[in-house]
Amino acid sequence: MMKKIILLGATGSIGSQTLDVLRRNKKQFSLAGVSLGSDLEKSIAIIEEFKPSAVVARKVEHLDIIKKKFPDIICFNCLEELAGFDFKGPQMLVNALSGFTGMLPTVAAIKVKKDILLANKETLVIAGELIMPLVKKNIVRLIPIDSEHSAIFQCLVGEDSNKVKKIIITASGGSLRDKKREDLKNISVKEVLTHPNWSMGKKITVDSATMMNKGLEVIEAHHLFQLPYQNIETILHYQSIIHSMVVFNDNSVKAQLGTSDMRMPISYALGYPERLDFENSELDLCQINNLTFKEMDMNRFPLLKLSYEAGIKGGNLPCILNAANEAAVALFLAGKITFLEIEEIVAKAISEAVYQKTLDFDYLFDLHNKYYQEIIKAYGGL
Repeated sequence: MMKKIILLGATGSIGSQTLDVLRRNKKQFSLAGVSLGSDLEKSIAIIEEFKPSAVVARKVEHLDIIKKKFPDIICFNCLEELAGFDFKGPQMLVNALSGFTGMLPTVAAIKVKKDILLANKETLVIAGELIMPLVKKNIVRLIPIDSEHSAIFQCLVGEDSNKVKKIIITASGGSLRDKKREDLKNISVKEVLTHPNWSMGKKITVDSATMMNKGLEVIEAHHLFQLPYQNIETILHYQSIIHSMVVFNDNSVKAQLGTSDMRMPISYALGYPERLDFENSELDLCQINNLTFKEMDMNRFPLLKLSYEAGIKGGNLPCILNAANEAAVALFLAGKITFLEIEEIVAKAISEAVYQKTLDFDYLFDLHNKYYQEIIKAYGGL
């Protein structure tokens, strides 16, 4: 039976690659609902090609244009309405949004018992303590799309989770991996956005350079795989060939290898538990000169260390960590702060935070907005 896909963030990097996977598998999937970004021309092209039943647009004026051009389409006013809508029959939500905005629509979809294919790591970083019990209560599947978490997920298929000694999350090191800290003072936005291995959105590319992306992945992995932080290791692996590894109690290691193509984990998540046919460049092991690994230097990447610390303490600290980082990255991309000031802003937010252990979704939503807006305002706005 054909599965109906609700795709959040269709015009972003992960969203666009998800559409390509759907395009290659028209007999198995249909795009039932979609959230669209700021590019009206691209949005209209998606609607014309995939003919979804319902949409949400980032700009209200775009929604008015879409209503006139496609009178039969259902136009929702917010992401949660789209995520929670019943399209009848088998349906899955693909959350390819960037940042904090992905949390509430994920909650809405879980509450109506939709399986979640998650590329939005911030959902679990901010609210993993609440999301995972909700997933269990509603008996839905949460399948990761991030290449690292997909790799771990694949390595664990058929294994006893109680026999896992640790997981190893690999990191490319980002665009500035060969630079020392003293070289980072005058780094430009352009230099940061030139990733050596992956083609990604601007925010995640900056996070890759600060290693905050890996920190967020560690917190996400803690919730996804129910592992203590001391059993989650990060290492540098420049080639991005091994996407992550699992070490078992007998010290055997399973690794998932592949090219740097996000359509592979997207395809795996969509087809799970089966593997979809996928035509792309095959990994040629004979052409790989070497696979190198390097111990992670927490002094070189202080935001990774801070992420471990915030994750271990839990409560509201991961939410504050993420809010401060989202604000700092936005300010950096807007030219308001330097690259190293990203670290300073995040560290200051955590050091001055008033810790709270008891959480609910409304509290986290308001807290994230408060920190984000106050930091942006402190630097004169965007």
